[in-house]
Amino acid sequence: MKRIPETKEYPPYFETYVRLVPEGDIMQILKSQFEATVSFLSALSEQQGSYRYAEGKWSIKEVIGHVTDNERVWNYRLLRIARNNAKEFSGYEEDVFAAHATFDDWPIAEVIQDYSAVRQSTLTLLQGLPESAWIREGVLYHHPLTARAAAYVIAGHELHHVNVIKDRYQAAFSSENNGDKES
Repeated sequence: MKRIPETKEYPPYFETYVRLVPEGDIMQILKSQFEATVSFLSALSEQQGSYRYAEGKWSIKEVIGHVTDNERVWNYRLLRIARNNAKEFSGYEEDVFAAHATFDDWPIAEVIQDYSAVRQSTLTLLQGLPESAWIREGVLYHHPLTARAAAYVIAGHELHHVNVIKDRYQAAFSSENNGDKES
């Protein structure tokens, strides 16, 4: 599937995520994203994985746990739509999910493993979809939602959060490392 969804294929709220995804085959984009994210996360220490850039903010492990849980929710929606068993989907409360998750207690390797398992599941789900399934519709927030749009939201949501990690979290690591260098 190489075409970015039209705005009529998803609720307006998700425009930010869909527009973050570059042109190209969504399967290849998700695979490349997976490889880049695992590589990026694998370079983090346990201390970095537990880092919060401000009081009350999620740690990096919690952010990735959120990305993973979000992908699970979107995979369910996508599956129901693709299998022509769509319905009107409800939203979910990300802060409630986060409050009842224990990602910050996990070693960073287990957070990566969980993310990897879910992304592999996404890829196997998408790889088996016939062309007709990509444009089937469900309803979310009283707006149409296609399977194609759901796949793009998955990719864009992750891109958004990885960008947040790089902008707000990783900057602290760079300044730490600069202080450690010898003159």
